[in-house]
Amino acid sequence: MTMLARAGWIAFSSLLLLAGDAAAQPAKFGCNAQQTAQATQTLQCPTAITIVAESGAKFELRDRNRDGHVDSVELSNKALLLEVPKKPGRARFDVVTPQAIAAVRGTKWAVDAEGAKTSVFVVDGRVSVARPAGRGSVVLGAGDGVDVEPSGDLIVKRWPPARVTALMARLGQ
Repeated sequence: MTMLARAGWIAFSSLLLLAGDAAAQPAKFGCNAQQTAQATQTLQCPTAITIVAESGAKFELRDRNRDGHVDSVELSNKALLLEVPKKPGRARFDVVTPQAIAAVRGTKWAVDAEGAKTSVFVVDGRVSVARPAGRGSVVLGAGDGVDVEPSGDLIVKRWPPARVTALMARLGQ
């Protein structure tokens, strides 16, 4: 009975972690979390990675290479703004959503997962965006964005200032 109860608690805790705003995860990777006046959450990680999460964003931090540091984020809802400085020898950093994988080494970009669409916008640097199944990829530069939907081509566009401003406002920028 105790083993069954313990297994149930572990499963329930995992569900809470996935369903919540990931507030419990930063300590796991040595990241410090701060709430802002705009209701966003800012995570500062020891590897100089900064993640700003929109209020209510659902995401999970990952450590693919098991070195104790965040190197990937799974985002299922709302938006994140990420800043990942380029460092020699560091593997790429990925944000994975149901529709897209945005991979980078040294840049600042936003990923917004809403419904059946993921939007990626680059503030500075370059980001590679692909579908998880590998059906096409594009590279975005500063000021570029792409909307990734289940089908159709990946079309890089220069985002209009109003769209950029609206997304950045949601992220407290």
